[in-house]
Amino acid sequence: MPSAIGTRGLSGVVEALCNANAEVVRAGTRPSCYQPLPSRDAVIAMVDALREVLFPGYFGLSELNVESMKFHLGSTLDRIARTLEVQVRRGLCFACGYDTDPAECEGRVALVTQRFIDRLPEVQRLVSGDVQAAYEGDPALTTTAEAIFCYPGLHAIVAYRLAHELHHLGVPLLPRMITERAHGETGIDIHPGAEIGERFFIDHGTGVVIGETCVIGDRVRIYQGVTLGAKSFPLDDQGHPIKGVPRHPIVEDEVIIYSGATILGRITLGRGSIIGGNVWLTRSVPPGSRVTQAQARQDRFEAGAGI
Repeated sequence: MPSAIGTRGLSGVVEALCNANAEVVRAGTRPSCYQPLPSRDAVIAMVDALREVLFPGYFGLSELNVESMKFHLGSTLDRIARTLEVQVRRGLCFACGYDTDPAECEGRVALVTQRFIDRLPEVQRLVSGDVQAAYEGDPALTTTAEAIFCYPGLHAIVAYRLAHELHHLGVPLLPRMITERAHGETGIDIHPGAEIGERFFIDHGTGVVIGETCVIGDRVRIYQGVTLGAKSFPLDDQGHPIKGVPRHPIVEDEVIIYSGATILGRITLGRGSIIGGNVWLTRSVPPGSRVTQAQARQDRFEAGAGI
C-alpha cells in the first residue's frame, strides 16, 4: 500500500526536523569528544541498583544473608560504577565547551565516578536517618521497613540524596534525570541543588515542591502540597532570568510545615517554628513561631506581604 505522504514531502519534514534539532547533536561536531546523550533507561536502572546497595535485601535480590551480602554488594557496585562512568562521560561531553581538552574531560569522569562511589556510605547514613524520622514522625507506620517499601516521601528523598551528590560534583543532566523520575512517580519535586539536612521527613508528599536554592535544616517535617518556592525572579539587561541567585526559603532545624502551605522567597523560618495548613508566607518568622492561615492573611493586608 503506498504511503499517504509522498517521498518529497517526507524528505522535507525530515530536513525541517533535523534543522530544528541541530543543537541536540552539536557534540558530534567534535569527533575527539563525541558521545551520545545520557541514556534515561541506563540512569534509571543505575538508580534502582543504588537502592539495592543502600537497602540490601529490600530491593533487588531479597535472598541475602551475611555471607552473600558482601559479594552481592561488590558486584552491584562494580556494575553501578561502570554505568555511571559512561553516563557521566556523555553528560560532560554534551555540556562542555568547544575549547575543552578531551583529556581533561576524561580525567573528570574518573574522578567524579570515584568520588560518588566513595560517598555512598555517607548517603546510606543520611537515608537511614530519614527512615527513622519517618518512623518517629508518623504513628501509622508499624515498622521502618514499611517506610522503605511503601512511602513516596522516602522514595523521593533517596533519589534527591543521590542526585545531590552528582549535582555537587558538577555533573550535568543526570541529577535532574534522577529527581524528575522520582517526581513523576511520587508527585514530589525536589531540585537536586537544594541543601537538605539530616532526618528529613515528607508525609504523604503529593504536590510538594522544593526549589533549587532552598536550605533545609535537620529534623524538618513537611506535608503534602507544600511549596518552598521563589517570588518573581530578576532579569538581566537582555531580559533573561539571572541564574544562581538565592531565591528560595531557608528552613531552620525542627520546623514543621503543614499541608498546602506556600513559602516564597529568600526568607527564613526560624528554628522550631510551625507553619499551619494553607498559609501563604513571604516574610521571615523568628524561632518558635506559630503561623496560622488567619495570621498570614492579616499580615498580608497590613504589610503588603503578597508578591
